[in-house]
Amino acid sequence: MKPPRETQKLLSRRIIGELGSLEASVQELGTHRNAALRLFLASRNATTLMAQREFWLEFSWIDQEYRAAVVKLAEFCSRYGDAARSKYDLLQRRTRKLE
Repeated sequence: MKPPRETQKLLSRRIIGELGSLEASVQELGTHRNAALRLFLASRNATTLMAQREFWLEFSWIDQEYRAAVVKLAEFCSRYGDAARSKYDLLQRRTRKLE
């Protein structure tokens, strides 16, 4: 006999849309953050100190936006519980398949 399964709360379309939007935002900002970090690291050997500072400021700004998006996504998952995490995992798997 199988153990009883936990009942999961289904998410509305609006909530699923919000989750998809948050997830897309995190991925987009992560891409920009990685590019800015690569530019900053490359600038360490190829530019002046002033230019390095500009690349660092750009990276710091984008990193701060990325971290804020991750916090929003974490708060969303905390608010909607396991159903949101399950849906988020499904979206992650689909995204990986598309890449």
